[in-house]
Amino acid sequence: MRAKSSDNKSPRTAAAKPCPICGKPSVEAAKPFCSDRCRDVDLNRWLSGSYAIAGRPDEDND
Repeated sequence: MRAKSSDNKSPRTAAAKPCPICGKPSVEAAKPFCSDRCRDVDLNRWLSGSYAIAGRPDEDND
């Protein structure tokens, strides 16, 4: 006999993750966002430099 595993959730039954911009439930058409507006807000943040990945500071060669 095989034991049923509760880890195998199908995408239809899994809870929707919240939108990273406003926290509302995400929708399939704009995943992982809740709307095109929140998707555009995120894109604008990337393009304007609001999001940045920190790196090592440059060494001065003085």
